[in-house]
Amino acid sequence: MKTFAIIPVSRFSHAKTRLSPTLTPIERENLLKAMLKDVIKVLKETVDQVLVISSDKDVLDYIHQLDIEILKEQGVTDLNGALEQAVEYCSSYCDKVLIVPSDIPLLKEGHVKSILKMGAEFDVVIAPAKGGGTNALLCPVEGMNMQFGDCSFFKHMEEAGKNGFTHTIYDSFYLALDVNTAEDLGEIILHGDGTSTQKYLKDLNLEVRSNHGVERLHVLRD
Repeated sequence: MKTFAIIPVSRFSHAKTRLSPTLTPIERENLLKAMLKDVIKVLKETVDQVLVISSDKDVLDYIHQLDIEILKEQGVTDLNGALEQAVEYCSSYCDKVLIVPSDIPLLKEGHVKSILKMGAEFDVVIAPAKGGGTNALLCPVEGMNMQFGDCSFFKHMEEAGKNGFTHTIYDSFYLALDVNTAEDLGEIILHGDGTSTQKYLKDLNLEVRSNHGVERLHVLRD
C-alpha cells in the first residue's frame, strides 16, 4: 500500500502576517521556506512520494529546487478545493494520502512512522493542532471530504465517522505546534534542534525569555 504526502502552500508574499510585529515581510517569507524545507525533508524519508500544491509561481519555482512532485492549483479555489485537486491527482498512484501543512517544523520521522503504523489498523488518522485545527490527516484517496479551517480536527473526526471510516487520534506536542505567533517562534528556538527553521531564527538574533503572564514565552531581538 502506497502513501503520498500532500503539502498545500499559499503565497510566499502572504506568509504569516500575524508575525508582522516580530518579523519583516522578507523574514516571514524566508521563515516559511525554512519550515517547508524541514517538513519536506522528514516526509521524503518516510512516505512514497511528496507533493506540493500551490497557485503561487514563486512557491512553485522554489519547490523545483527540492526534487519533489509539484502540482499547480487550477482555478480560483480555497484550501479544501486545492487539496481535493491534489488528492484526486494522487488517487491514480497511491492508496492513502497524508496531508500536512507547511508550518510544522518540529515534525519528526518518528511522528510520520507512527501515523503510518496506525493507518495500517485504522482508515483515518488525525493529528490535532493546538488551536483545534488539523496538523496531519492520513486518509484514503476516496470517500473523505476535506474540512480544513477553523476547528477542523473535530470536523475531520465527524467526516470520518459519517463516511463509515474507522478513525483514531495521534496527539503530539511537537506535531501540534504550527507557527502563527511570536510565542510559537520561541518554541521552535527551544525545541527545534537540527532544523533549518531553528537555525534561521537564531541567525536573526532572536532571543527567548520565559514569562509568567498570558504568554509563556517572549521573543525579542538580541
